Amino acid sequence: QVQLVESGGGLVQAGGSLRLSCAASGRTFSRGAMGWFRQAPGKERMFVGRINWTDDTYYADSVKGRFTISRDNAKTTVYLQMNSLKPEDTAVYYCAARREGSFWTPSGAEYWGQGTQVTVSS
Repeated sequence: QVQLVESGGGLVQAGGSLRLSCAASGRTFSRGAMGWFRQAPGKERMFVGRINWTDDTYYADSVKGRFTISRDNAKTTVYLQMNSLKPEDTAVYYCAARREGSFWTPSGAEYWGQGTQVTVSS
């Protein structure tokens, strides 16, 4: 059984930083992708970024230059380093993964974490 477990959310002031982690168990995603989506209250779940099996990374325009995705060598844990946080980054952040290929939308992901709350105060 595949599980994605997130950690690292919390409350931070605008301009601050947080680092989210997502640990996968049950399989690796060495030929797929792992990444992050976020969902603010009353809004749709939106793509934040992902890292592919080639180690290429992709980001939403709204987070480019501020957020960085990385992962460990075993390709079982992915990280989201969030810098220069803004109040509009406030959302529940979800880890997502796909066994093969990649994703841009929620429908493209096969596995999901439970979500972790990130709140940025002004």
